[in-house]
Amino acid sequence: MFDRLPRGVRLTAAGEILSAHAARILATEVTAEQELAELAGLSRGRLSVGASTTIGSYLVPRLFGEFHRAHPQIQLELEIANTAAIQDAVLDNRVDLGLTEGFVASDALDVEIVHRDEMVAIAAKGHPLLAEAPLSARALAQTAFILREKGSGTRDVIEAALVDAGVSIEPTMSLGSTEAVKNAVAAGLGVAIVSRLAVELELRAGHLALLELSDLRIRRALHLVRLKSKRTFPAVDTFVRLLRRAFSTKPARK
Repeated sequence: MFDRLPRGVRLTAAGEILSAHAARILATEVTAEQELAELAGLSRGRLSVGASTTIGSYLVPRLFGEFHRAHPQIQLELEIANTAAIQDAVLDNRVDLGLTEGFVASDALDVEIVHRDEMVAIAAKGHPLLAEAPLSARALAQTAFILREKGSGTRDVIEAALVDAGVSIEPTMSLGSTEAVKNAVAAGLGVAIVSRLAVELELRAGHLALLELSDLRIRRALHLVRLKSKRTFPAVDTFVRLLRRAFSTKPARK
């Protein structure tokens, strides 16, 4: 099953096959447990949500809190990863639903836009570029620019918007979380574009400043992603209603 290497072990071809079958068996077990729990409505069971980093860090915990107060017997689980990883988790049936910021493309997935998030440019308080604002997208491309890692929904949306504006940016740094990006910007290492949801506290506290742009406005869709072949359960339906109510928006199909 394993090849022993100088630095750890690696699955053999047979091990890879067995691992894939084991994952499907475990996913089937989870589905069976959910169907049995459905008989009890919202009095028991489990809800698993996968969310890309910004949504998982700044939105889902608040929604989980509200859900838990109404239905304390439901076990809540949250997996946070980048958009690509969350899409894979939904496809593999490891989570009941996904919330992603990036682009989703799969015939096996049902995708609903639940909100459109505003992306804003940020800089450290007192950064010289603040005095030159509003800044053009082309001028922004010539600055030290910090981006999320490849595979991040935030990065995908930013790069697509810049391409539409005729601008290409080579990041000075690529960092694995929004918190890391904000800290790097606050330390004066560069500027960045992030979700407004992620910087509300820092803007109010004066730790970061908005960098106004003259010719670039980025709004991204926040997606609710579900496996088309998967049955829904009361806990899932209740959470989705809570999500829609939080954004006070009608569902829009992509």
